[in-house]
Amino acid sequence: MNQNKLLKGLRLFTLIHLILTACGAKTAMPEVIKTDAPPITSNGYACPAPEFDVEVQSTEMNLLVWTDYVSSEMIECFELVYDVKINRDGYSRDDGLYDRISGGGAMYDLILPTDYMIGRLTGLGLLQEIDHAQLPVLKNFNPNYLDFEFDPGNRYTLPYLIGTNIIVVNTAAVQTIPQAWADLWNPQYAGRIVLLDDSRAVIGMTLLALGYDPNTTDPALLEEAKLKLAVLIPAIKIFDSDSPKTALLAQEVALGMTWTGEAFLAHQKNPQIEYIFPAEGAILWQDNWAIPKNAPHVDAAYAWLNYINQGNVFWMTLRDVPYTNPNQAALEFAKGNQMQVKGSDGMVTTLSRLYDAYIQSPISNVSLTHIRTGHRLGDVGAAVSIYDAIWNEIRNGN
Repeated sequence: MNQNKLLKGLRLFTLIHLILTACGAKTAMPEVIKTDAPPITSNGYACPAPEFDVEVQSTEMNLLVWTDYVSSEMIECFELVYDVKINRDGYSRDDGLYDRISGGGAMYDLILPTDYMIGRLTGLGLLQEIDHAQLPVLKNFNPNYLDFEFDPGNRYTLPYLIGTNIIVVNTAAVQTIPQAWADLWNPQYAGRIVLLDDSRAVIGMTLLALGYDPNTTDPALLEEAKLKLAVLIPAIKIFDSDSPKTALLAQEVALGMTWTGEAFLAHQKNPQIEYIFPAEGAILWQDNWAIPKNAPHVDAAYAWLNYINQGNVFWMTLRDVPYTNPNQAALEFAKGNQMQVKGSDGMVTTLSRLYDAYIQSPISNVSLTHIRTGHRLGDVGAAVSIYDAIWNEIRNGN
């Protein structure tokens, strides 16, 4: 640059600076307000800070979960705390999850398969092993819900919620209260039954009604179950895995088979809706978080698993999805806690009341007797094609 031009520029800059100073002009600077206040959800809950330090570079994460099964406020807290956008897809049965994952094109970071589906997914190499070193939150779990036969050592999964499939009945609308799966075939219930839209649950119930193993791979026994189920199908008014309590509360149906949490919520709204553990034994299940092999945002997945399983976050399941809870830290956080919380219906309660309702209910806090006499659905291997064929023929009419 020419030296004369440089000197002229410096003189001009100095002159302007002196004029502005003399006039008392000040350079406008943005005001920086530092605060340690936690982010607040739309429901008014102050989201806790992470207890476990997880570095996240991703700005989004893709969930594939059961419909209406993950607290919206839990998702909102995670998004606010980590500045990660959650993209959520839903499904109503494990077969729906399998269809999306097995094609190989879906790019999900976390899924929620039921226990019997784990072996099928791992056998096809569709899940990646989880790194326990990145999950310090493991200490929050009740060990009774870890290291199951479907995933020894929790190599691929982390528990979410646990439940049972049993009989639910509006005692004010039914003259004879069913006590066994086999009782559902009573003609007096025709047109008044709701069943889960779930092949393994319904076929398993039918096998139990016949006195057989709900995981049988014997073609002859499965054929017998198909014939028996064909008799019941015309008596079913609704198949619903998303919200079977809705038809019960609306008195469109009087009894049937539902999820634990759905029965819990229905009983709270109408105490005459009761939960019956059938004589042949309940169907036990556990839903679990798993990371697909091709997950694009694994860092966010580990942050999610650690954050939502903090006791001061996972308590939300007691309010929103009250199934059997494997998270001991969440139960301890809620026990005796007088903090007021608002439900999705706008009603205000305290954490201790949520805890008491959970502990006192035989629906959520299932007795050891019913657990010991219950039946867990397992991976049936190649026989799954027989189960699928039965369902397609009987349920779908194909």
